[in-house]
Amino acid sequence: MLVEIQNLHIGFQSRTGFATAVKGVSLKLGTEKLGIVGESGSGKSLTARALMKLLPKQTRIEADRLAFDGIDIMSASEREMRQIRGKRAGFILQDPKYSLNPVKTIGSQVAEAWRTHKGGSKRQALEAAITLLEQVKIRDPKKVAGSYPHEVSGGMGQRVMIAMMLAPDPELLIADEPTSALDATVQAEILRLIEELVSERGMGLLLISHDLPLVSHFCDRVAVMYAGRVMEELKASELLSAQHPYTRGLLNCMPSLIHPKERLPVLTRDPEWLK
Repeated sequence: MLVEIQNLHIGFQSRTGFATAVKGVSLKLGTEKLGIVGESGSGKSLTARALMKLLPKQTRIEADRLAFDGIDIMSASEREMRQIRGKRAGFILQDPKYSLNPVKTIGSQVAEAWRTHKGGSKRQALEAAITLLEQVKIRDPKKVAGSYPHEVSGGMGQRVMIAMMLAPDPELLIADEPTSALDATVQAEILRLIEELVSERGMGLLLISHDLPLVSHFCDRVAVMYAGRVMEELKASELLSAQHPYTRGLLNCMPSLIHPKERLPVLTRDPEWLK
C-alpha cells in the first residue's frame, strides 16, 4: 500500500480562533488512480500536502496513521522527507508559470531534477532531460530544452512539469488540478499523457480535481470531499450514478448540452452531512 491515511485532522490558528479544515479523512491508495473531487475549500489539496509534509509549521496535523509505503510521515525527519518528495513521490501543481524558474532554461531545470536524485555529470543530466521531454511528447525537445518558461505555451509548460516530476522515477504521482489553467483540447492531451505514463511505469496516481466527469472516466476510484470530510468513496465508473445527496447535488449543478436546463439548480446543503 503506497498511501495510508486514517482519521486525518488539519487545523490553523486564525484571528478569530482555531479553525479545523480537514476533519477525520481516511484514504488508501495502491498502484491505482484515485481521484479526490469537491468544491474549493473542501480540503483536497491540504490532504495531499499533509502527506508530503508541505504545510506551514504552525499547522496542527493529527492522524491515527499518515504513511507513505509504510513510512510514518508524522514522525519522519526533514531528511527522510527529502528522500520521499520528488524522488519517490512527484507533485504536479496547478500552473507551471508559478512553478518553473523564469530565469533558467527548461532543460537546465529538468536536468537539475534528474541530477539531484540520480547524480551523474551535467552532460548526462542534460541528455536525460532531453529524453524526458521527448517522453512527454514534446516535438522538438532540444529546442524546448534551450527555451525559457515564458517562451512556451501553458500546455507545453505543464508537460515540462510532468517531465521534472518523472525524472527520478517516482512510485506515486500527485496531480493537483494539473489542467485547470489549460483549454479543453490541451486538457485532454495532458490527461492522456499522464494516464499513459502512470500505466507504463506502474505508479500510483492521486488526482485532485473539480471536474467530476473527467475523474469518472480517468480514475479507478473517487473520494468526494465536502467541508473537510469524505462524504463517500466509490468506483469511478459509478460516480455519475452516486447516491449521496452532496454528490448528486454537484452532478445536478453541472450544465449539459444533451439535457440543457433553463436554470441550473443551487446546491442545498444539509447540516447533517457534517455530523
